[in-house]
Amino acid sequence: MRALKVAAAIAAAMLVMAEGSTGADAAVTHALIDGSGSSWAANAINQWVADVGSQGMQVVFTANGSAQGRKDYANRTTDFGVSDIPYQGADPTTGQPDNSQHRSFAYLPVAAGGTSFPYHIQVGNSLVRNLRLSGLTLAKIFTDKITNWDDPEITADNNGRKLPSIPIIPVVHSEGAGTTAMFTEYLAREYPSVWGPCNGGKATETEYFPLNCGKSSGPQRAQSGSDGVMNFISNADANGSIGVEEYSYALLANIPAAKILNKAGYYTLPTQYNVAVALTKAQINNDKSSPNYLTQNLNNVYVNSDKRTYPLSSYVYAIIPTAANDSRMTTPKRQTIADFLYYSICRGQGEIGRIGYSSLPVNLVEAGFGQIGRLKTADPGVDLTQRAVSTCDNPTFIAGHPEENHLAVVAPEPPACDERGAGPCSANVGSFNGAPSEAGSAGASNAAAGGHAGGSGSSGGSAGSGGTTGTAAAGSGTTAISGPSAAPSGNGAQIVVDPVTGQTQAAGPPLLSTDPTVVPTTLASSDRSGPNSVLWAVLAVVILLLIVSVPGAYVIGTRRAGRAQ
Repeated sequence: MRALKVAAAIAAAMLVMAEGSTGADAAVTHALIDGSGSSWAANAINQWVADVGSQGMQVVFTANGSAQGRKDYANRTTDFGVSDIPYQGADPTTGQPDNSQHRSFAYLPVAAGGTSFPYHIQVGNSLVRNLRLSGLTLAKIFTDKITNWDDPEITADNNGRKLPSIPIIPVVHSEGAGTTAMFTEYLAREYPSVWGPCNGGKATETEYFPLNCGKSSGPQRAQSGSDGVMNFISNADANGSIGVEEYSYALLANIPAAKILNKAGYYTLPTQYNVAVALTKAQINNDKSSPNYLTQNLNNVYVNSDKRTYPLSSYVYAIIPTAANDSRMTTPKRQTIADFLYYSICRGQGEIGRIGYSSLPVNLVEAGFGQIGRLKTADPGVDLTQRAVSTCDNPTFIAGHPEENHLAVVAPEPPACDERGAGPCSANVGSFNGAPSEAGSAGASNAAAGGHAGGSGSSGGSAGSGGTTGTAAAGSGTTAISGPSAAPSGNGAQIVVDPVTGQTQAAGPPLLSTDPTVVPTTLASSDRSGPNSVLWAVLAVVILLLIVSVPGAYVIGTRRAGRAQ
């Protein structure tokens, strides 16, 4: 009986220890987080939300527009924001206040993509699916200077192919939208004499589109959110409509988007490849002391001379809290933000190309790791272990070649029928957006359509200029954030990022190891889902001993009692 009591005591002690372990781990597990902002990025964000939901994280994201997302964050009604542009102090056109109201923040890029122009032009019973437009024609359409699809300038863009007389219905966002900001920034930079008069005399960007150039009536229609814009365009009664929206919405709805003329004289779509090529010229703020650290300047993207460029390409940003005394933050919330964003900019990048976005280059992923590290600076209880770029399923960088943007390297050349003065191409020619492993066959297909297979070799750039650069024909290039020390070394050395300081240094094996023994990244909570497994194992052995020993003890006790009688 003494052995039985000892076993029971051990079991009880082990159970208490196991329960104590559960309580300790629960203190650093996840909590539900709320975010709001960019509808431009919403399809990517929602993909990641669904992915991490299966891992026990609860993330709620409301796609109410970049302007409102920044306001929600400033008003402390959300835990994080998502925006296509940073806080501006005030909208350059409307003057509406735009600041964080003293709430601390940091930006980190989460995705790239292209602002596209989905349209609905029906001729008889068929939809036109190969429309081409120059930037100047776009500017005139959205400033009501071109109002019919049979306009000579549209005919010229399409190499003499004249569309029927159908009134144009430009569809814009009614809310403060990053989509509008991306488009109007392009207009203000490239076509100020056309855009300025429509925008109250100001050749500046704005998130609030001046419907019908400020007139009380006109052909333009305003709709709320990305879904509102797309629902209007897809309506059977909306023949002649054209909107402004991230390419993902057109792609997933199977609504055609116009090919836009780039500076090389080719009409292109915002595929994951053309966006990656375009953003090799993005200039990134590399000043860590700046509140706008990691934000973008797109002036050189608009004029990128690589023939594969989609000119209206850009990045979108998460806004995260960095102060230790942030009133909305707890350790579990910071842990969830850290794990969600880590997944988003690491493994999650492998999922967004097929749905109309483009993946971040390695330099911005690493810089994002540094920004996530600020959550741990604010709260040492945040766990940032087991984080490595080598575990990211990101198609922009591959094993042994951290110096090149793989998407830009393998990006197919546009077909010759998409060159100005040729074509236009048949529907779907020049629209490849599949896996990088298939890009070679897409290039060959374009060549068969009158184009050229392989890369152009024209997407290189200086080390201080911007995103990941590459020369497709030679397979070389430079990954750089603006500044002298931003480029990963060209010898394949791993770039190690301190999770707290964000400082980088070259060390160790190639960036993406081909060693099959590399341990996959595990989210912080995966090791905290329950009591320590060793404790449970010991407890199970003790319980098994009890099961075996109790009947024997009972029999022995019964026999002794009988003898005593």
